[in-house]
Amino acid sequence: MSGDKEEASSFGILRIYDDPEERRNEPESSDIFSQREPQAQSQRGGVYGTPQWALQGLDRSERQTGWLSEAEPGEAAEFSPSSLPGSKFGRCGPSPPPSEEVWSFLRAVPPVADEVVRQRTPRESWKVGKLCHGKKVYATAISSSTHHVYTCGHGYIKVWDESALHAWNKAPRAQLNFQDHQSCVLTCKLFPDEQSLITAGLSRTLTLWDLAPTPRIRAQLASTGPMCYSLAISSNAQICLACFKGFVEIWDLRNQILIRKHEVPEYGSRCVDIAGNKFWTGGEDTSLYSWDLRSYQKLQQHSLHHEILSITHDPSEEWILVGLRTSDVIILHTHRKEKFKAVIQKYIHHHNLKFASCGSYFVTTMDESIHCLAAPSLQRLFQVEESTEILCCDVSSDNQYLVTGSKNSATVYQLLY
Repeated sequence: MSGDKEEASSFGILRIYDDPEERRNEPESSDIFSQREPQAQSQRGGVYGTPQWALQGLDRSERQTGWLSEAEPGEAAEFSPSSLPGSKFGRCGPSPPPSEEVWSFLRAVPPVADEVVRQRTPRESWKVGKLCHGKKVYATAISSSTHHVYTCGHGYIKVWDESALHAWNKAPRAQLNFQDHQSCVLTCKLFPDEQSLITAGLSRTLTLWDLAPTPRIRAQLASTGPMCYSLAISSNAQICLACFKGFVEIWDLRNQILIRKHEVPEYGSRCVDIAGNKFWTGGEDTSLYSWDLRSYQKLQQHSLHHEILSITHDPSEEWILVGLRTSDVIILHTHRKEKFKAVIQKYIHHHNLKFASCGSYFVTTMDESIHCLAAPSLQRLFQVEESTEILCCDVSSDNQYLVTGSKNSATVYQLLY
């Protein structure tokens, strides 16, 4: 699509709910979804590849709003409304049944036991410890292999071992002091193998850390901006994006070289994320932009009408989640024109999003509140209130711990299944 064309701002509305009975009591739909065989819908995980975690949150009219969305130029015909039976007459008709080859494949897939599915979704959290950082914790990361926590802020990074996670006054394993005492880490990312960490913030460098056997600086990458707001790492850990006011630096981590300084709207670069061959930026100008990582051309622009505070993606890299100043969560498909809004309607200062590595839930923190929501159903699994504003959060990749950073400490929660 044209880089200058702005996306329409219509959304399907996803409703967050607390009681499973709320979803069960919804009236049966009479649209295309109810005309399908139940077995086909459940086993294929959605209509035309759309995951159930997006579709199950919509009622009848909203499903049609979200589903009947125009395909982008160049996409496969099966994603276009014009390819659906009955679309020329302004309505949806039943789609043809799957071929025998498809049914044969589906029958060969063993069912997933209910207890396995339930085990992947936490039912509550237990506050097990507090890590006394001493200053504001602007960024935090937790590993799954060692359960080490890294709390980052002004002047230093503290490293906590697993024994500190279940304590309230345990000393850190190490404190990594910066040579420049004015340096402040505002953002950090743990590498997928959890052997390295990259940090950035109020400093003209991105710092690469080797974490094992003891944390040490591997390299310092000279950046071109005074303040880095956000970092993103590709799934293969080869590309790093660093977000500054008005531009994004694209780094080759393997060779530790700057590939490109990519200009973006001055007030549209508070946060960044990367999914596949696209990266996404957003900020105070209330627009979400997507960019091609190969040609660096602008692909999409979505006007969300409120300031963007955070961006993240699900483990499949199919869906982008965007946290707004109003606390609403926008959910967009990375290459199809499907977008939804989970409405919470509370004006906030801080909004963080973290998708669990298993893909069955995500955590959103909004000022002093923590909400854990199931995917696909958007059932609220648990909610926790803290005494001070939450500045950052992370979930260990083994889905055992949630860590939040705030005024002068980090709080550790064990997730109970």
